[in-house]
Amino acid sequence: MNININGEAVETSTPDILSLVRARNLDPSSLVVEHNHTIIQQAAWADTLLQQGDTIELLSFVGGG
Repeated sequence: MNININGEAVETSTPDILSLVRARNLDPSSLVVEHNHTIIQQAAWADTLLQQGDTIELLSFVGGG
């Protein structure tokens, strides 16, 4: 299926947000996920299914000083 991740069209076979995060080797502890303009709590990632045309924003927090 085709989805948009951070403004880029991407082909994926991952069924849910948790699988998508794992497939992209991202650190869940510093990640916020927005699915179709709604922030998804980390506890719901495995239950949030992806569908054709979905928009995903993957936002990482980086500390600094």
